[in-house]
Amino acid sequence: MLREVGRGRSNREIAARLGISERTVKEHLSVVFVRLGTNKRAEAIAQATTLGLIDFEGEG
Repeated sequence: MLREVGRGRSNREIAARLGISERTVKEHLSVVFVRLGTNKRAEAIAQATTLGLIDFEGEG
């Protein structure tokens, strides 16, 4: 899910791709933000990349 955020997808787009509700996406991202110690999508992506949790190398 966080990789999809990093690709610039909205909560609505992520929900459609995963077959879940937009509310579920929001709830999951809230948990991710807390665990990463961030408040914003961009901060979460930066922190996750720094920690090696997601990697965008080799993507167009």
